Amino acid sequence: MLLRLRQPLIVFLHDLLMVPAAWLGAFWLRFNLGEIPAEFVAGALRSLPLVLVAQALVFWSFGLYRGVWRFASLPDIMRILKAVVVGAMLCFTLLFAWNRLEGVPRSIPVLYTLLLFMLLGGARFFYRWLKDHKFNLSNAPRVLIVGAGRAGDMLVRDLERESDDGGYRVVAFVDDNRRRWGAEVRGVRIVGGCDTIPRMATELAIDLIILAVPSASVRQMRRIVELVESTGLPFRTVPQLSTLIKGRVRVSELRDVLIEDLLGREPIVLDNAAIRECLDARTILITGGGGSIGAELCRQIARLSPRLLIVQDNSEHNLYRIEMELRRRWPDLPLALVLGDVCDEVLVDHMMATRRPDVIFHAAAYKHVPMLESHARAAVVNNVLGTRTVARSASRHGVGRFVLISTDKAVNPANVMGMTKRVAELYCQNKNARSRTRFITVRFGNVLGSAGSVVPLFRRQIEAGGPLTVTHPEIERYFMTIPEACLLIMQASVLGEGGEIFVLDMGEPVRIGYLAEQMIRLSGRVPGEDIEIEYTGLRAGEKLYEELFHHRERLEKTAHDKLMLAHHRETDWKRLNQGIDELARAADGYDEALLLKTLEKWVPEYQTPAT
Repeated sequence: MLLRLRQPLIVFLHDLLMVPAAWLGAFWLRFNLGEIPAEFVAGALRSLPLVLVAQALVFWSFGLYRGVWRFASLPDIMRILKAVVVGAMLCFTLLFAWNRLEGVPRSIPVLYTLLLFMLLGGARFFYRWLKDHKFNLSNAPRVLIVGAGRAGDMLVRDLERESDDGGYRVVAFVDDNRRRWGAEVRGVRIVGGCDTIPRMATELAIDLIILAVPSASVRQMRRIVELVESTGLPFRTVPQLSTLIKGRVRVSELRDVLIEDLLGREPIVLDNAAIRECLDARTILITGGGGSIGAELCRQIARLSPRLLIVQDNSEHNLYRIEMELRRRWPDLPLALVLGDVCDEVLVDHMMATRRPDVIFHAAAYKHVPMLESHARAAVVNNVLGTRTVARSASRHGVGRFVLISTDKAVNPANVMGMTKRVAELYCQNKNARSRTRFITVRFGNVLGSAGSVVPLFRRQIEAGGPLTVTHPEIERYFMTIPEACLLIMQASVLGEGGEIFVLDMGEPVRIGYLAEQMIRLSGRVPGEDIEIEYTGLRAGEKLYEELFHHRERLEKTAHDKLMLAHHRETDWKRLNQGIDELARAADGYDEALLLKTLEKWVPEYQTPAT
């Protein structure tokens, strides 16, 4: 078994042994590798104790034993060089003062310094080479790394360190950059492009594949994952690009590939200065602050410096949960909690009058499409009347900005939820011209991981052994992550002058069947064999395809490439308010037939869903 040379005492003893070796070796070289005259042997041995003591003191004072041999590097070499040179100067100064360098030829100082440096530095790097290439690798998993860029280089370095504990053996790289083919990264050859992954996995007897492509686009990531999945081997990925840039790629941080990696997009670049100018030192109110979107908005805004963050929610549990998180992560955050309903005019007015918010993010809404089909009254009361209540109060109390969080289901809606959100959009857009408050609408599609998202449902079904239930083979949805959506919501709140509908760039729609298949594969199982996918038919109010804007809305680009502007359609303000009053009366009378009839009148683009 190899000595544990990382222990400082053993290394120190090694270095002391190298001192007489270098000292006597210098004399041997001086006399052309021949026999050293007796008088010089006597002088060398007489001087050796002094040389040993002087070198030992210098070695220790220069910190040669803080470094680890296994990871010997350029800083260690420089430290050794300095210690050897200073030690030699000290030795020969002391010898000169003691006996005028009697019995020490003039070439000895140079020869001794060079030999000692070679013995100390060479031993360390030889040991590292042995550890990297010869030992602890026979039983280690053989690794193929996808991506020979910066992430791959850093990953090999960390995997080499792990090999000290019998961890991993990096066998090869693959990379689509042809100019890199045949080159080496830390001694590991780049054997070809990603298309060779299935062949290389067999030829090189690979046990594990690691993806080191944190900057890959979604399309590239999907292609790579499909190639890797075809091998049937386990695979992992490095952390996100933001972590890599900070130099924190470590083996312990390798993780499974998540469905978000295949559906996410390139990192969003924000106008942080403008966002801070708009939201810093302001009182911010988030309605529905305990929900998926509301809670993430709380987190994003807590990272700024609000004067006060007001979180409103009608769910006691959700409000408690987000309060505990915010107080734990940001203990100095000025925080106010409001437990109650946005439909409660007294509560809303009291909240506005006492807290005086500068900006409101209105995320409170009912969103579950099939459930709201049979609860039209609840949908109208919360999504339409609740929005009007908060918007009116905001206008009366001089709130600067009101941001309505809407949905793609408000475009050519085929369900009650979409119709109620469309009416809420109409109200806020047209209220803008009649108020000092700037009313801004932000519209986007599904978010990954939200309470009502299909992703957590699929995860639960996979854990239960299946089947995964998909409503239709061709059904598609737009997806983005919750943090991405919330960042763009904040960006839209800054860009908006009032009355706009901002549409988030959702990328390409994703077929839900593909989503189900990929989630099964990422769990290490095979669709149709280990876990079945069942198609159950479209649910009430469900469409095959969603849209992000109406054909009559003029779509324009904005200053931010992930935000588009859909110009709203003017509506008769008096008639709109009469219509909402009619909805309120129908709700008071629990007349759902009248509610539906009124909604369809105000949303003529309503489409009867396919069955």
